[in-house]
Amino acid sequence: MIAHHITRALTIATLVGLSPPAHSETFITDVWTDTWLAMSVNGAQVFQDHSLFPTKRAFNAESFRFEAQRPFVIGITATGFQKSGLGIESTSRQNMSDGGVMLQIKDANGTVVTASNANWTCLVTRETPLQNSCGNAPDPSQGACAFDITDTPVGWDTADFDASGWQTASVWNESDVRPKDVDDRITWDSAAQLISGENLDTNNIVLCRIEVNL
Repeated sequence: MIAHHITRALTIATLVGLSPPAHSETFITDVWTDTWLAMSVNGAQVFQDHSLFPTKRAFNAESFRFEAQRPFVIGITATGFQKSGLGIESTSRQNMSDGGVMLQIKDANGTVVTASNANWTCLVTRETPLQNSCGNAPDPSQGACAFDITDTPVGWDTADFDASGWQTASVWNESDVRPKDVDDRITWDSAAQLISGENLDTNNIVLCRIEVNL
């Protein structure tokens, strides 16, 4: 994975056409993603990366606020940049595309209410190419470099959804991801880890969710 730059913004998330729920709280989210992310609360999107996918190629850090009433379900969609659906970031450099995220959510008192780690469950909805060796192919659009797409389940980011069949999030460390120019303006809680699917190279689109009960 090659990082070109990092951007970071502070956003106040609002649900268009909806009023904050009664007795709601304000929560602050810090997120680092490779390379694009959208987040929902109880099925309603509260944030989407400001850079349009698939133009975005770099690691990205963001901070934003949202309002919710506990308990609530967090759903995140992490998408790795890929060129022309080939599952690689560049046809000239052959960097495999992937989708991963590190996240922490704090309440108004600064207490971490959830952080990305092995407590989350994830579903890979796009895996391409299916063979890691395709990243070294002279022309990855040819031959056995196939892909696998799973439909996004309806209501996957709501409390009523049964995610018992999803896999536990895979945790990855810095040496696995090899980030460059990591944004040090975010002070990460020790509970926050980078999560993705089981194959960091080929899992292009990953859905992850958790219910916050604290």
